[in-house]
Amino acid sequence: MADIVGILLFLSGLSRLPMKSKDIFTFRDAEKQAGPVAFSTMLKPAGSACNLDCHYCYYLDKAVQYGGRQAVMSDELLELYVKQYICANEVDTVQFCWHGGEPLLLGVDFYRRAMEFQRKYADGKRIENTLQTNGTLVDEAWCDLFASNNFLVGVSLDGPEDIHDAFRLTKGGKPTFARVMETVRMFERSGVEFNTLSVVNRRCEGRGAEIYRFFRDTVHSKYMQFLPAVEHVVDKPGFHRPLIVSPDREGARVAEWSVTAEGYGRFLCDVFDQWVVGDVGRYYVQMFDASLAQWCGVQPGVCSMGETCGDALVVEHNGDVYSCDHFVYPEYKLGNIAQTPLDEIYRTAKRREFGLNKRNTLPTECLRCKFYFACRGECPKHRFDRGADGSPKNSLCEGLKIYFRHVEPYMEYMRDLLSKQQAPAWVMPFARKRMGLE
Repeated sequence: MADIVGILLFLSGLSRLPMKSKDIFTFRDAEKQAGPVAFSTMLKPAGSACNLDCHYCYYLDKAVQYGGRQAVMSDELLELYVKQYICANEVDTVQFCWHGGEPLLLGVDFYRRAMEFQRKYADGKRIENTLQTNGTLVDEAWCDLFASNNFLVGVSLDGPEDIHDAFRLTKGGKPTFARVMETVRMFERSGVEFNTLSVVNRRCEGRGAEIYRFFRDTVHSKYMQFLPAVEHVVDKPGFHRPLIVSPDREGARVAEWSVTAEGYGRFLCDVFDQWVVGDVGRYYVQMFDASLAQWCGVQPGVCSMGETCGDALVVEHNGDVYSCDHFVYPEYKLGNIAQTPLDEIYRTAKRREFGLNKRNTLPTECLRCKFYFACRGECPKHRFDRGADGSPKNSLCEGLKIYFRHVEPYMEYMRDLLSKQQAPAWVMPFARKRMGLE
């Protein structure tokens, strides 16, 4: 992933974008902020199929939607996708994101063919590949593929063994921590670039500092993503645990393992306090990069913190396209690449409406909030609460306020450093002094 701090060095001096005062954000408003057509897709060539049975996984319901069978994208559809995706992006660099379920279930040869299709249709563009894996199927052949094709691999790892193995189990109920750590060491030996993606659930509350140090000192993860687990569930006959459903499903309840708002906010604060006193410029946390971008008035690079969304499409194994991976439900389907080219699907009014509703359906109190510029209502899938006007409100709101209030002086300090063409790392002496550490 791009180092957003490096990007900000070129964009320093920009003032914060003014918050719009009108109630409705239109497609024309969005077009004024847009450049060449550039969107990302998350391809799920194995659909929601996975060799694990993680308790908080929201893909179980998606697997039921597609019949619960092992999904495999055909070579014909794979080639069509590669061709359409490269052609649709009007930029010099096109990034492919391979996801799941577990994308490694398709085997190394599938991705070798994908690389051949990329070379065939590149047309002078730079092609990059990222892949998200649970880390339990990697062997030397995978390491060779990743290293020789410059993949950036995201490894799903929640933290120390007791945290990770609480939810990330095999279908037989076996723990996976040791196997994932073996993969991490294989990547280090093979020179495979990797980062980590961690699900922050209720078990993580109060352990933010410990978890950050684990990723820094034991995993040696240079780039960390911490995603909050906040899901709605219903009981369904025939399933061994509650089924995760759409945020607007009637009768659903918040899952007991969901992180609380305050717990999530304080988790981020604890991680930030570890990072800001000694690791700025050496280790990167997606949330902190995105926050700094917001304070500097540039795009955060994270869909949940943008004013609108819908620019990170999901392509299923059969070619179905959706606006977001969290909304892979029949009512949100945009089309299928076998019937409609991907660039046309991207331009559909349904996708634009989905993206604009991220902003237009927010409660008035959110639009007037001091931290709206930084939060933008966060992800719509977390809007389980109600605002004063009855509009859906993010259930993590109070926790995000805790976090933004905590980091505000440091973000302002780094923004000022960037405006003077100075490295954000100079915030560290300021932070240590402010925290009474020197």
